[in-house]
Amino acid sequence: MGSSEVSIIPGLQKEEKAAVERRRLHVLKALKKLRIEADEAPVVAVLGSGGGLRAHIACLGVLSEMKEQGLLDAVTYLAGVSGSTWAISSLYTNDGDMEALEADLKHRFTRQEWDLAKSLQKTIQAARSENYSLTDFWAYMVISKQTRELPESHLSNMKKPVEEGTLPYPIFAAIDNDLQPSWQEARAPETWFEFTPHHAGFSALGAFVSITHFGSKFKKGRLVRTHPERDLTFLRGLWGSALGNTEVIREYIFARLLRLQESSQGEHPPPEDEGGEPEHTWLTEMLENWTRTSLEKQEQPHEDPERKGSLSNLMDFVKKTGICASKWEWGTTHNFLYKHGGIRDKIMSSRKHLHLVDAGLAINTPFPLVLPPTREVHLILSFDFSAGDPFETIRATTDYCRRHKIPFPQVEEAELDLWSKAPASCYILKGETGPVVMHFPLFNIDACGGDIEAWSDTYDTFKLADTYTLDVVVLLLALAKKNVRENKKKILRELMNVAGLYYPKDSARSCCLA
Repeated sequence: MGSSEVSIIPGLQKEEKAAVERRRLHVLKALKKLRIEADEAPVVAVLGSGGGLRAHIACLGVLSEMKEQGLLDAVTYLAGVSGSTWAISSLYTNDGDMEALEADLKHRFTRQEWDLAKSLQKTIQAARSENYSLTDFWAYMVISKQTRELPESHLSNMKKPVEEGTLPYPIFAAIDNDLQPSWQEARAPETWFEFTPHHAGFSALGAFVSITHFGSKFKKGRLVRTHPERDLTFLRGLWGSALGNTEVIREYIFARLLRLQESSQGEHPPPEDEGGEPEHTWLTEMLENWTRTSLEKQEQPHEDPERKGSLSNLMDFVKKTGICASKWEWGTTHNFLYKHGGIRDKIMSSRKHLHLVDAGLAINTPFPLVLPPTREVHLILSFDFSAGDPFETIRATTDYCRRHKIPFPQVEEAELDLWSKAPASCYILKGETGPVVMHFPLFNIDACGGDIEAWSDTYDTFKLADTYTLDVVVLLLALAKKNVRENKKKILRELMNVAGLYYPKDSARSCCLA
């Protein structure tokens, strides 16, 4: 069990600092295997962008190939946004076994199964919480269907390999949706919220709470009421909630909940609106299937009513979800900084609740969480899984860093525009100070030739898991792996360069990179 107090200190949390220090020893051994000799280990961060199921699968491909090539063992931090967080969290729930993880992925998309009854049970159970929001519905009824997974483990379960240094230190990104106006106006750093196996909180404020107490109630920096640690299914829904941030989805959630209520009461549901949005019929079908299945379960004799949920609980859940849909309420959790005297910003300490959502709504990759000088990152491998402009994250991060005087490579807008027309597989960005950034667009001319648009259409962000056949999954995995494999020499060269640049006394040496 973690500390019951709120921690407000500058720099790294002591648990992260100790884990990173242990990781250095493993990184040095990995560098030696890669024929790079160094007395000190440079800090390397791998970033995965958002992109829904496409990012989930592609990020798994990247991690798998990095493991195969001996590169993952040289990484200190793994950070992700949205769909990439699903892949990164899977790495830890499988103890770093990429072969087993990849086999499980293929198995899930071969069988095309989804445990609807269990997902519904989890959602109804979540609806009993005072802080229930659409994130719970999204996590258990949508994301679980997309990924074919319903993980019940917790972030705190990842501590062992992290503290031993056998796996990189993971950081999962979200943003505080209540601070969106501050983000839009000034790109406020305190908008960003992070999760690790040890803590959750605002890195810009140095304000954290133990991950085991994320969601518990605090007042004046002290624990008031304990709530169980949220499971990974919920957190994946929170981290990957950008798809839910559209008015069209809002209308469909609300309309289908009304249909569910009418069906549950034995009324004949009204006919479909022929003028509805066809691209979102997946949600319609999901709710109709959910209605039919849940009612069938209720009619079965000898079923455990607590496990399946009574009709009363179902209706309470429908009503509560409808209220959340009308308010468009996402990511509600107790604000652990409520009434905290150590926070000067009264907006942060006066709110009883936070509303945390997908960080992709700010920047679709977690640069802001690895750029603070306290993490001392020397080399960033940025894997962009966007279906659109793969340099939008670079533009947004450049603007963010310029506003806050954070060292980051500067690239002219005209050059980014030129690159985006026919992106290559790797770009190396360097500034006078700050980390070196290697940026890897998923869809690029090196791997896709002239078919980038066709690849993007095949793996559109709004594609449903049902359209991801095994062949489609395998092709995407292979593409992501190829991007790593084809750029291994460039990665090794930059690893050697940063090792020599930041530790010049006994600068890094390489036997051969050819």
